Amino acid sequence: MRKKLKITEGIFPMPVLMIATYNEDGSVNVMNAAWGTMQERGHVVLNLSETHKTVKNIKARGAFTISIADSAHVIEADYFGVESGNRITNKFENSGLTATQSEIVDAPIINEFPLCLECEFIEYQNGEYGCGVIGKVVGVTADESVMIDDQIDMSLVNAIAFDPYTRGYYKVGERVGEAFHDGLQLKK
Repeated sequence: MRKKLKITEGIFPMPVLMIATYNEDGSVNVMNAAWGTMQERGHVVLNLSETHKTVKNIKARGAFTISIADSAHVIEADYFGVESGNRITNKFENSGLTATQSEIVDAPIINEFPLCLECEFIEYQNGEYGCGVIGKVVGVTADESVMIDDQIDMSLVNAIAFDPYTRGYYKVGERVGEAFHDGLQLKK
């Protein structure tokens, strides 16, 4: 028997994305964003309002990075979501994490997160059914610790996902099938 639930942003898993930019003074700013995805191959969309410090930074610098949060840094990742760059200027310093300047965009790469997309800002859209930053992915880097034979092994990334129903984080990791292959068993 099915039960009716309260309407929420109920798609699971929701990614836990760390959006990193530089502030006006060159310091690092990071925010936690669950509402982000690929728009098409090579392009990302982040459903973020213009009130976020991160959005202001993206517009000013023309770039940002997206790191996939991992289970080893769930406390830091959550901190980037509960504290606002509009209220506190040393948010990144408080996390204890470190950053490196991207070689191709004007944005920081958070060293401790194992997978990072480097993005150029394309445009900001604001409409009745959502708003968002659209960016072009111009580079992807991964820590060697999550790679086997020069390929990313997602089971090593230990990515986390957000559960909007209970407000929990879950580790994503076990491979359970082969995309574009396993379903062929049912093809007649």
